[in-house]
Amino acid sequence: MDYNSILSERIQKIAPSGIRKFFDILEEMKDAISLGIGEPDFVTPWHIRDAGIYSLEKGHTKYTSNSGMLTLRKEISAYLKRRFDLSYDPAGEILVTVGGSEAIDLTLRAFINPGDEVIIPVPSFVCYNALVTISGGVPVLLQTKRENEFRLTPEELKSAITPKTKMLVLPYPCNPTGGIMERKDLEALVDVLKGTDIIILSDEIYAELTYGLKHTSPANIEGLSERTIVVNGFSKSHAMTGWRLGYVCGPRPVISQLTKLHQFGIMSAPTTSQYAAIEAMREGDADIEMMHNEYDRRRKFLVSELCRMGLDCFEPRGAFYVFPCIKSTGLGSDEFCERLLISEKVAVISGTAFGPGGEGFVRMCYAASVADIQEALIRIERFIKSL
Repeated sequence: MDYNSILSERIQKIAPSGIRKFFDILEEMKDAISLGIGEPDFVTPWHIRDAGIYSLEKGHTKYTSNSGMLTLRKEISAYLKRRFDLSYDPAGEILVTVGGSEAIDLTLRAFINPGDEVIIPVPSFVCYNALVTISGGVPVLLQTKRENEFRLTPEELKSAITPKTKMLVLPYPCNPTGGIMERKDLEALVDVLKGTDIIILSDEIYAELTYGLKHTSPANIEGLSERTIVVNGFSKSHAMTGWRLGYVCGPRPVISQLTKLHQFGIMSAPTTSQYAAIEAMREGDADIEMMHNEYDRRRKFLVSELCRMGLDCFEPRGAFYVFPCIKSTGLGSDEFCERLLISEKVAVISGTAFGPGGEGFVRMCYAASVADIQEALIRIERFIKSL
């Protein structure tokens, strides 16, 4: 049977993630150090794990409401108000999902009709482009610039809007660049979007990881709030990647449609994870601060060392990545990463994996131990000197 002739053409046209090939090589190496994977090196705090364990001991192993446990939705609502001054009704404006990834997928599928255009600032995380395509939409990759710290400017946004534009993805704080959008940057977009029906998908999974100022959501901005769908989760803020739990917030008519998709495709998010997340929302603020402060310490050290060894690196103000320019080495991004991995057993990710504008840059993640970061920097500097 010729499977290529009968598989979906739309799926076959999507290239595999540019991140994975480095990990495939890494798995075969001994004594390798990864600054590649975007996952906290912290274990989920014990009191959160304990809440999940206790729920199993009590026999809480059945399905929950499609929308997620009401207790959890109430805690998410209280958390968002407490931490970011966002107001969402737990009864109809919050949906608990299987990670932030499902929340992004649901939002795209709920809005996109065939041929609708979705503006995606790049470099940015690899999923947006693929999920828009899978949904039948047309990704419009809008290249942001290093000189603007990879922020989206109103001029850039205006240039990308057409009569077919349905949605704008705002992936801030940004993976891979560490760029953020401050309140003034968001306010500058209001006039551009005024009079349109363009929806904003605001991926705020790194909202707790900003440095020097607090995260501002487009949902906080008059003129943007009514068009904003907020995606968030527990993976980065509470070191709960494996628990696979996220949520999406927005106007009731939107969330009702997302819930319908979630209902037929997933049923409900994992019950054990939801009990753990209730504890995270109630008692996890101190955990957030501890991890944030440690990431900040690593961030400053990594940026300082990269600049010292001659790699131009703007100071990232969000997430847990640095995005240094490696053009001074004379190598392209893919070649730099491959040769570094083979010769020094250090994995970083090519900027090309994150869309146009990524060439000449690499992504390094500082959600790794200080010891690993220090050793990786020794090896990186040795590699650069060898060129």
